[in-house]
Formats: sequence, C-alpha cells, structure tokens
Amino acid sequence: MIPRYSRSEMTSIWEPATKFRIWFEIEAHACTALAELGVIPKEAAENIWERGNAAVFDVDRIDEIEREVKHDVIAFLTHLSEFIGEDSRFVHQGMTSSDVLDTCLSVQLVRASDLIIEDLDKLLASLKKRALEHKNTVCIGRSHGIHAEPTTFGVKLAQAYVEFERNKERMIAARKEIATCAISGAVGTFANIDPKVEEHVAKALGLEIEPVSTQVIPRDRHAQFFATLGVIASSIERLSTEIRHLQRTEVLEVEEFFSAGQKGSSAMPHKRNPILTENLTGLARIVRSAVVPALENVALWHERDISHSSVERMIGPDATVTLDFALVRLTNVMENLLVYPENMQRNMDRLGGLVFSQRVLLALTQRGVSRENSYSFVQRNAMPVWRGEGNFLDLLKADKDVSSKLSDDELDGLFDLTYHTKHVDTIFKRVFG
Repeated sequence: MIPRYSRSEMTSIWEPATKFRIWFEIEAHACTALAELGVIPKEAAENIWERGNAAVFDVDRIDEIEREVKHDVIAFLTHLSEFIGEDSRFVHQGMTSSDVLDTCLSVQLVRASDLIIEDLDKLLASLKKRALEHKNTVCIGRSHGIHAEPTTFGVKLAQAYVEFERNKERMIAARKEIATCAISGAVGTFANIDPKVEEHVAKALGLEIEPVSTQVIPRDRHAQFFATLGVIASSIERLSTEIRHLQRTEVLEVEEFFSAGQKGSSAMPHKRNPILTENLTGLARIVRSAVVPALENVALWHERDISHSSVERMIGPDATVTLDFALVRLTNVMENLLVYPENMQRNMDRLGGLVFSQRVLLALTQRGVSRENSYSFVQRNAMPVWRGEGNFLDLLKADKDVSSKLSDDELDGLFDLTYHTKHVDTIFKRVFG
C-alpha cells in the first residue's frame, strides 16, 4: 500500500487510528450489553463510552506499550485504562483478543466493500454510456488476435458491462459473507460471556453473528472475499488488455487520452503509450496475489492459531486499496477513451473481404454443396488474398464451382456489412433492457 496507487477514502479505513476507534467501539458496545445483563454497573458502561468518545488514541503510546508487552490488544487496553480509569476493569470482560480483532476486520472489510461497490457503479455507468455511444460503430472482431468477423465497438463494451455487473453481484455477496461478528470468548464457547453480548455488538455494528466462531471467525469467509477481489481484478485486466491491443500503432482503433503537456517517453518525443491500462494490468496482479494466501489461511490449527494474522494485516489493506484505485483509474480511462471509427473501417477492409467467408460457405451449403466442398471452395479463394494476390469477391466470382451455384448479384449481397450487425439491438436489449 503506497501513496502512488492509493486513495484516501480507502486508506483511511486501514489507518491505525481508525482501527483503534473500532476496537474501542466493540469493547464499549460489549460493556453496554454487559450492563443491561447486570454483569457490570450501568454507570461504568456510560463512563467508558463518555471517556472513550472524548479520547484521542495515541498510536505512538500504544506502540510503546506493545514493545514491552508484545501483545497489541493488551497494549490498546492498557492505553484505554489510562484515560478511562477505574472502570477500565470492566472492559474486555469474558472476551478474547480475536473477538476484537476479527470483528474489527469484518467492519473494515465491509467499509472497503461499500467503496468498491460504489466504484463498480461508477464504472458501470461509464461503460453503459460509451457502449450506447458506439452501439453501431462497426469494427472487426478477432479470434486468436486474427481478423474474424465484424462486430461493433459498442458490443465489446456491452460485454464488459455485463461482466462488471456480475462482479458487482459477486462483491455484494462477498460483503454479506464477511459481515459477521464474533464475541464468544476463549475457544468460542461463551463460557465467560453471554451470547446476548455478541448479538448486541453485532446489531450495533451492522453485522450478523457468527454461528460457530471457535474463537476466530472461520477463514473460508475471508477466502471468498479475497477471491472475489481477484476475479474483479482479472476483469480489469481483461478490459485493459483489449484497450492495449487496440492502441497498437498498426491497429490504433482506440487510444488512451493524451493530455496537453503529457510526455510518452524520455527518449522518443513521438511516443503515446497505453500507460494507464498497462498500469492496471500490473495492479491486477497485485490484487490476485492475495488470493492464494487467503485460501491458505482457511486451515488453522484446532480452534485457532495466528498464522493468518500476519497475512491479513498485509493483504487486507493492500488488496482493497489497490483494487479501489484500479477501478477508479479504469473508469477514468473509459470516460476519456479516444475512439477512431475510420481506423476501424480501414482495418476491416485490409483483408479484401475475407471477413465474409462464412456467409459464402453457408450460402453454398444452402445450394446443395456439401460442407466439406463448400469449405474447400471458399478457402482456396481466401488463401491468395492473405498473400495479397487479388480481391476475395472477384476471385469467388471467377471460380466456376462457386459461380455455378451463386450469381454475381448473390455474391455481392453476401458482402453486406449490415448482415453482421442486425442483432445488435437484441444484444443491447438483453444487457440494458
């Protein structure tokens, strides 16, 4: 997590001061519940809230205590006692460190999820706008990187739209999966704390109770969360890679916006490079790198160990901060993307009509020619065009096997570009309603 690829809206969730404030709220809510149950005095719970809310937690002081006690939660509780006073003896009654740590992590991941969902909404709005703008902007579709058949740039963006719409649904599900609270005490048996405390804290923090916490919230939940981030990152890379390919000099169908005063190379003044989408490709790798460690965190020893802890202290901030930044950057790329329809048409015309080969193949089969022979007739006329030897339509008209089945006018009709775009409205209706 470095400033270059971070937004303050997300990094603030992971700042120590934010974490300690959440820890306090967990402890204070638990005290309220304990007071309602008659376990501690109500006056003590009120005092804890009052003094805790007025306090500014000293991160340096907590770190100083931790260097001595070698325990982060104890260091925090010790610091808390310094301004709460005598009533601090009622804090953390029957609780264990994981109750605080895991519940806090849930709160942080929920807040991070909300930001990511908001990012996805903005990206979806941008993709929809550009897809509708280029609904009928015809371009060549490619398979294996090679010209295939015509499509439209709007259809390309509509595909990206539905992919990120699925990602939004996945993120909503991941948010629900991670939004659990555990206040169950040592080994999760509630031996020293009433389950009603957990219910109270969960409700106060907008979480669900963890059915069986075993002292820690089961890490299959976290594995699903980070796997979802990884899938979203892969979708970012997919769209970024498409833009990078389409910006190549030999293609130049789209281009990242190049601002006045921007420079593309320290050595070559003419360069305009797809640096943003290349950057997004790299950031996607960082997000995905959190997935395997999150999966490996699932298998903890017995009721708990802390082998997951060091992992999550790193991947929690890094993955969410990076993905948030990447989604915002991708939205900016799409909003400002330069699109060149003339170049799209020029590229489509480069193969002298070969993109209509399937139409000719199918037309021949409809006139009684076997599929094998139809394929052979079409291919033997297509291969010279690949070598720059003639025009596909002219070669077909001169081929006796083809011309005996299809007239010149019929062949001309098979080279109609609108044939390939006749169902674009249907696709868009499916996507956008």
